[in-house]
Amino acid sequence: MTAATTIAGSSGPDTAGAATDSPGVQVIAAVDRHRRRRTLAVLTVLTGLVLTVAWASLSWGGQAGAVLDYAATLAGGGEGSGDFRIGTLRLPRLLLGGLVGIAFGIAGALFQSVLGNSLASPDILGVSGGGSLAAAFAIIVLGLSGPVVGLAAFLGAATVAAAIYLLAWRSGVAGYRFVLIGVGIAFAINAGIGYLLTRSDVTDVRSALVWMVGSIGTPRWTQVFTLAVIVAGLIPLVVIACRGLRALQLGDELAGGLGVRVEPARLLTLGVAVALAAGATAFAGPVAFVAFVSAPIARRLLPGGGLAIGASALVGALVVLGAELVSQHLIPSLELPVGIITGAVGAPYLLWLLATSDAREGSV
Repeated sequence: MTAATTIAGSSGPDTAGAATDSPGVQVIAAVDRHRRRRTLAVLTVLTGLVLTVAWASLSWGGQAGAVLDYAATLAGGGEGSGDFRIGTLRLPRLLLGGLVGIAFGIAGALFQSVLGNSLASPDILGVSGGGSLAAAFAIIVLGLSGPVVGLAAFLGAATVAAAIYLLAWRSGVAGYRFVLIGVGIAFAINAGIGYLLTRSDVTDVRSALVWMVGSIGTPRWTQVFTLAVIVAGLIPLVVIACRGLRALQLGDELAGGLGVRVEPARLLTLGVAVALAAGATAFAGPVAFVAFVSAPIARRLLPGGGLAIGASALVGALVVLGAELVSQHLIPSLELPVGIITGAVGAPYLLWLLATSDAREGSV
């Protein structure tokens, strides 16, 4: 008995050490370390690019001194020379643009992951368009303005998403059915917007056009704070949704076998994605293609792809801030809405994706 115990006690650590030192385990550990380093490097580079574009947006036109003076003023010094140009005009616009990009980037990643389709994004499926239609209706038909229009856009986007989900439900929601119904509703929404434009006054059309193209405009600090609260409040739900989403990517049957409640997990993920997209649309309109391109770009940068939520958020912020910088300074005498720039970039990307996608990937 003693000998057996001694043998068992002596063989346990040796076996564990042998398993740890086996070539297969070492290869897996090396691959894991490489993926972690690559992910950290990608996130660091993306963060650096976002900060670089942000600095360029604030300091463009020789305003670096005003930026530094504004920072000194916040710290209790400075002369206050940058309070208006930086603190009132540029910084709120910069922060709102970054938040809009983060919200659209995460929403697109969640949509595409839960539905298993690279075309599944709020703008392609009509969710953002629902916000545009509701905002245009509020301006043109009801004569509303101000924050009420943003609330109408939020409710419009949420209502369209709920309608797509209910129409796609057949003892569960299949990704291809959700996408096809969403594309069909998007065409119907475009028809509704076109009808409103043909029946409205030119002045109202100009006001509504911002909500149909997407524009950051000149936001107030209250708007920045409100969207920041919405995004920050939804981040914990994003983390919870990602836990079930990783299992859903293995298939409904296997996810159910792992103890995941499939439809509640899918509904939670779609609900969080819709809330993010609707919140961004309520403050900036349907900034085209940001949600669509952010996640695929992020997955191509990261090793092994995966959900890429953090990278998608950074890519979304980079796309919006970069488009904002271009829209303000591409034509000095004309400031273009940011949605025009993102649309001009996103449309060729969509054509490229359709032309190069592999049927085995289920991208289209």
